Amino acid sequence: MRPLARILAVMSLVRPTPPPFDPVQWLRRPFAERARMVCESWAMQGYGTPPAIFAVYAVKVLLYVAGWAFFCRFSPSLGGLSTLGSWWLHPVAFQKAIVWSMLFEILGLGCGSGPLTGRYFPPVGGFLYFLRIGTTKLPLFPRLPVLGGATRGPVDVALYLAVLVTAVRALVAPYPAAEHFVALAVLLPLAGVADKTLFLAARSEHYWVTIVVFAFAPNWIAGAKAVQIALWFWAGFSKLNHHFPTVVCVMTSNGPLTRFRWLRRLMYRDYPGDLRPSRLATLMAHGGASLEFGVPLAFLLTPTGVPPVLAIVLMLGLHAFITSNVPMGVPIEWNVMVVYGGFALFWAHPDVPISSLGSPAMAAFLVVMLVGLPLFGNLFPARLSFLMSMRYYAGNWAYSVWLFRGEAYRKLERLTGSSRWVHDQLAPFYDRSTVIGLVSALMGFRLMHLHGRALPILVPKAVDRLEDYEWMDGELVAGLALGWNFGEGHLHQEQLLASIQAQCGFEEGELRCIFVESQPLGRSTLEYRIVDAAAGAIERGALAVDELRARQPWSATS
Repeated sequence: MRPLARILAVMSLVRPTPPPFDPVQWLRRPFAERARMVCESWAMQGYGTPPAIFAVYAVKVLLYVAGWAFFCRFSPSLGGLSTLGSWWLHPVAFQKAIVWSMLFEILGLGCGSGPLTGRYFPPVGGFLYFLRIGTTKLPLFPRLPVLGGATRGPVDVALYLAVLVTAVRALVAPYPAAEHFVALAVLLPLAGVADKTLFLAARSEHYWVTIVVFAFAPNWIAGAKAVQIALWFWAGFSKLNHHFPTVVCVMTSNGPLTRFRWLRRLMYRDYPGDLRPSRLATLMAHGGASLEFGVPLAFLLTPTGVPPVLAIVLMLGLHAFITSNVPMGVPIEWNVMVVYGGFALFWAHPDVPISSLGSPAMAAFLVVMLVGLPLFGNLFPARLSFLMSMRYYAGNWAYSVWLFRGEAYRKLERLTGSSRWVHDQLAPFYDRSTVIGLVSALMGFRLMHLHGRALPILVPKAVDRLEDYEWMDGELVAGLALGWNFGEGHLHQEQLLASIQAQCGFEEGELRCIFVESQPLGRSTLEYRIVDAAAGAIERGALAVDELRARQPWSATS
């Protein structure tokens, strides 16, 4: 192959699929036209992700598994990759997998990393922020002495570093003991009080709860099984709504293995005029929710001592579908860990029932964490993170859109951070038209979800002319300001806005934010707030979900 041909071949692997419109001209159009164009584009080509990006994520998963195998070599009862088949289901291997996964996530290497979360250069946040004094944080109690405040200080950095060191100490131990797990069980929530971003980034609803089980449960395998069952059950429960069919559409339109126009057309009622979910998409959504219920049910109904063959098959089918679609946010390593847990806990120990936990205090703790909090989070989603509620990828999340007038977004450069405005991150790699086209897809992603149909109603309430403003999804603002983002809309609401305003000083009208909450279980509305960074609240109200279902993603009317 000639040198020029090689260069062109490499460029084709890293160049995103261009949208079917002129991105520069698109910027000058009214909101309704812009919205329709990006939605039609998303339906057929998704984010336009370059093929090489998917390969990068696959390599990252391999490195994640290799890291676990590396730390397992410190245990004499385990071994290397050449003997993996003889030890991969050993209890110590599972314990190290949990600690390694928690460390991997809190370093910023797992969920929320890379281009599929709007993080381009650097491709990770995490430790680049959490180890740096002066970066923005979100304390659980802002006025708390020492651990409060809006920016990270030496104590915050020390706490984060202590979590890292304690996790590595457990990983290099031949046999991690209670002392290792107790230290992690205490330090991680303490760091979370100082910055709740850390607690969420560590995927604490899974890994921290399991680590507490390691530390205090007489029969930790039973407790770890309870955690796994809860993850699947509540993931299915959270999809008992009208939001999930739009998630199926969005994923199918973006998946690397579903790049067939005929298939993507089948996801919608009548492309391009009607981009509401088709009957097929709705049926797939019901099937996915049923499968997420079916997996834990199959494990629970398998008689004690009998290998859970059916449950394992259902589990593999469920997580193969999720990972093959490479969903935005890319929780791939987490899905790998859940599958591994299915084998290491249920397949390797079919004789251990969940009821054999052996500690009333631990049983009470698990009831609170695995039943009480998820139920509370479904009933009152504005009060609890969707992660702690285990409402995974249901399409019913809090979100925000930040609108910067003119070049007011340049004031964000006053923040202490490691990443720049997203357009500036992309500028060294692509021309302006390509950058605008790539970022425009994020508007399409948000609008194509059911809750995103609120935006054609709310944007005109927030600003007179969108053409005068830079649209930025709150996810990317959180990534820039906090160093982590993974669909948790509460991280980029009023608390973050107040912190950014204190550091950047926007004038009235320079920054308007639209905050939309999740739909509570048993209620039929989505609540919203429109806030000016300098002037404060502009409007708040609620929108009927049934009315949103009747609208197209770009339309303010039925």
